[in-house]
Amino acid sequence: MTDRIDGFAPIESYGVIGDGESAALVADDGAIDWWAAPDMDSTPVFAAILDPGEGGHFRLEPTVPYRVSRRYLPGTNVLETTFTTADGTVRVIDSINKAHSGLLPWTELARDIQPVSGAVAMRWEVRAGTMFHQGRPWARLSEVPMVHAGALLMAILNERTGEPRLGLGSFSGEFVAREGHDALLALITTEGAPIVMPTATDVRRRRDATVTAWETWSSIVPYEGADRELVLRSALALKLLTYTPTGAMAAAATSSLPEQIGGDRNYDYRYCWIRDTSFVLDSFIQLGLRQEVQGTLSWMLSSISTTAPVIHPFYGLHGNVPDAESEETVLRLRGYRDSSPCRGGNQAVDQPQWGNYGDLLECVWLAVDRAGAHLDPDSADLLASLGNRVCDIWTEPDCGIWELDERRHNTFSKVGCWVALDRLERLASCGQVSDRDLDRWQAEKAAIRSWINQHCWSEVKRSYAAYAGGDDLDAAVLLLARTGFLPGEDQRFRSTIDAVRAELSDGPWLYRMTGSRSFEGAFVACSFWLVDALVRSGQSGEARKLWEEVTAHASDLGLFAEEIDPESGAFLGNIPQGLSHLALINAAVLLNGADGSDGRP
Repeated sequence: MTDRIDGFAPIESYGVIGDGESAALVADDGAIDWWAAPDMDSTPVFAAILDPGEGGHFRLEPTVPYRVSRRYLPGTNVLETTFTTADGTVRVIDSINKAHSGLLPWTELARDIQPVSGAVAMRWEVRAGTMFHQGRPWARLSEVPMVHAGALLMAILNERTGEPRLGLGSFSGEFVAREGHDALLALITTEGAPIVMPTATDVRRRRDATVTAWETWSSIVPYEGADRELVLRSALALKLLTYTPTGAMAAAATSSLPEQIGGDRNYDYRYCWIRDTSFVLDSFIQLGLRQEVQGTLSWMLSSISTTAPVIHPFYGLHGNVPDAESEETVLRLRGYRDSSPCRGGNQAVDQPQWGNYGDLLECVWLAVDRAGAHLDPDSADLLASLGNRVCDIWTEPDCGIWELDERRHNTFSKVGCWVALDRLERLASCGQVSDRDLDRWQAEKAAIRSWINQHCWSEVKRSYAAYAGGDDLDAAVLLLARTGFLPGEDQRFRSTIDAVRAELSDGPWLYRMTGSRSFEGAFVACSFWLVDALVRSGQSGEARKLWEEVTAHASDLGLFAEEIDPESGAFLGNIPQGLSHLALINAAVLLNGADGSDGRP
């Protein structure tokens, strides 16, 4: 078990549980320090990860010194934590349960306490937070313990866990877990609705059904490469982040975890980025998950149709564009290890990011080319209109893939525009979209390529630069071969790889861009992009070596956050980070293909 610093657990100490709607983070000492319900983007009732004093938590641990080990039940997002003391051993199974036929009309967080041997003295506390200071929680004890937090009503189901003690917005208790006598704590939560209390037997049956549902889903993932467990865990993390009612995938389950301890780059990532969705669909297609491809692609096209021809960098999980009322606000919370401000919402929603057009068209092309998708007429017309929009805007500066405040002629944004027109050309060639404006798309595509090669190459660095006319570097250019803009064996691409590694690397890790090591950690996805680039440039041996170094730093549960501190190995940023895990999957499939197998049976 890792030690807390002033009440804060290390980010890497957290596991995540969820049901496709809600998600919670469980530290290795048994504390649930984050839980947003009923949806992943709801205001969290537990947010001690951001403020141990005001955030709220659900603690469950022995009262005596203990050792801890943990794992996910194989093929699931159900977490098993084992506490071993001098007097005995007890297992805790944490899950957010599904109904036998899908999602429940309430949210059900269950902690099944299974004594293995001896007798272990245990304590627990459910303390609601201030819901980002939206109100004061309060508790009452009637037939069952009830906690009110904003519009949330939370009932505590307790079996053999001691008499609940009433506090201010909290309940707590102590008990002895004895071999042969399982115990249970469960939170039954609704928003603006009454609660019909289940029995402990009902909760355990649904937990078992939840385990079975996850196992069934995992069994259809056909990847059989050397790193199957790591790839499957990443796939399970992505599935957990996928909001089941719509098919949108949250970039992460959390908000405001810092990119540097004490820094101010602390953002809300509980939205669906178009950029990330492109990689997600690639990952799902690589793994043969066609149902997920259908759901996510349909969500994305439907969401974008409401704003076309403008594409926003991200959309809400329900397909909405966050409006003025939900744009970024500063929250009155302490912040993880005093990293402030904490933020709700994300002001980048209205930024111009031209690469999004390429991300979207890449998604569609992959679905058509590899998953056998067929476009409906409305979607085909939408894509054609977006292509003409790209022709009009690509010469303008934007904020780029990293959402910088300054508008520049970012190299990778221009590449994204090239990708958009290239994929439209391919879609037109196979009859998926009208070829009425094909000549325009082809002409502008050629113009973009010429412009990039003329303005975005740095002779000083012998590399494609971060932006036109500069010599700064951007790790995103490692994806040039993946996009098809350059063949992997192109000498300029190989030279770019060398320059990026020389300037942005710290051991196996890469920073996103020149100068970023001064204000953030290394960006995990970039290391997997480097694996991709090395494979495509014919350096598979070097790619395999890098892969082994990077994946050795996954948490004990196989998870990654957004960033990492190269010196200490400590995780930084929001967790689990979808972009990190989907980059891992794509790199694994490509690397296994280079080794002689694509990982499929």
